[in-house]
Amino acid sequence: DLNKARAFFEEQNLSPLQLHLNHLEALLTQLSQMGINPRSQARLISALKAFYKYLVLEDYLNRNPAELLEAPKLPQKLPVYLEEEEIEQIIAQIDLSSPEGHRNLAIFETLYGCGLRVSELTGLRLSNLFFSEGIIRVTGKGSKERLVPINPTAVKYIELYFEQRKHLNISKGHEDFVFLNRRGKQLTRAMIFHLVKNYVQAAGIRKKVSPHTFRHSFATHLLQHGADLRAIQQMLGHTSITTTEIYTHIDKLYLKEVI
Repeated sequence: DLNKARAFFEEQNLSPLQLHLNHLEALLTQLSQMGINPRSQARLISALKAFYKYLVLEDYLNRNPAELLEAPKLPQKLPVYLEEEEIEQIIAQIDLSSPEGHRNLAIFETLYGCGLRVSELTGLRLSNLFFSEGIIRVTGKGSKERLVPINPTAVKYIELYFEQRKHLNISKGHEDFVFLNRRGKQLTRAMIFHLVKNYVQAAGIRKKVSPHTFRHSFATHLLQHGADLRAIQQMLGHTSITTTEIYTHIDKLYLKEVI
């Protein structure tokens, strides 16, 4: 983003230290005319503000010319979520007779049943499982830890997977990760995306589904069944309740019932 801005101002023989608010606004006007979408513009503005904040902190400048830059209003997109029947259809596609069948079933039960982000799932460690208490410790964004309840179904399938996991030749340094590939290494984000894509296609579901869709589905289904929004916030690991509130916009039928 900063390189784009640099190229634009180099054409006008301007260095970053010479820029004023009107120069930066001219850049945004050009981006808008080029058809750059508002989300990309907002990201560029964020980069410029951070860059100039750094220049002020390091005494290159005494004022931040990007401070008053206004980001374009972004349209609020409601997250795609799966119905409970669709979740069941996807899980039904998992072949338990295949070598990775029990692992994949455990992955989907944990991803959906605990509302985890992909990175939280792939980073889940054996030392963070407390099945006797029905909880797992999850490391989320910004290395923030939280405790999440895990349902008995997910526990059952993880323990079944552990029976197969014992026979893996686990690579050094990967011993504590819960979910491993056939080479005994921690699963990657790309692998989880690949699994989701394959099983969703096999189930004949035409929605645009990613691993994060299961997290959205987890929150939506909790809300539909009467869960408290604050409790959902805690389980998802949202810093602010306003992030969680997006789920109140999803289900109109639920809102009608409340009224």
